[in-house]
Amino acid sequence: MISKKICLVGDFGVGKTSLIRRFVDRQFSDQYLSTVGVKISRKVVESLNVQLLIWDLEGHTKFKAIAPTYLQGSGGAVIVADVTRPETIDQLSERVNLFSSVNPKGSIMIALNKIDLIEEEKLKKLLQQFQLEDWKQALGIYPTSAKTGSSVDEMFERLAAKMIEPVGM
Repeated sequence: MISKKICLVGDFGVGKTSLIRRFVDRQFSDQYLSTVGVKISRKVVESLNVQLLIWDLEGHTKFKAIAPTYLQGSGGAVIVADVTRPETIDQLSERVNLFSSVNPKGSIMIALNKIDLIEEEKLKKLLQQFQLEDWKQALGIYPTSAKTGSSVDEMFERLAAKMIEPVGM
C-alpha cells in the first residue's frame, strides 16, 4: 500500500480539524479546539489502495515561519477558507503560494468551508470570483461543510487519486 502525505493549511478556525474528523472518523463537533503545532491522522482509501497521512497544521500567523518545514514532502494540500470570514478567503493566494514554493509538484484543493452557514445565492457569487487558472497546482475549488459532510469525501478522494497518478498524466 502506498502512503501519501496531505497537509491542511488555513487560518485558525476555518474548519481544518473538522474537515479531517469528518473524513477520517465520520464525526462532527461544534466545539472549537485550537490545534497547537501539528496533528497527524491516518485514513486508508480502499478504492485507491492508498494510506493518507493527513497533517493538520496550526493556523496562527506566528506559525508561518515553521510552516515550510511541516509542508516538506507533502504530495498534496487542502487549503481551507471559511466562507463566513472574508479575510480567510483573502489569504488563499498566500497559502497556495507558500505550499507551491515548498512543493512545486504538489497538488492542491481549495476548500471553501462552512457552506451550511451562508445562503446559496451568496455562495454562487463567491464561487464566481475564483479562477482556477490563478493557481496552477489547484485541481478544484470545493464548497464544503464539515458539519453536513458536503463534498468532503469527494475532495479528499480526488486529491488522493491525483497524488498516486503516474507522473506525466
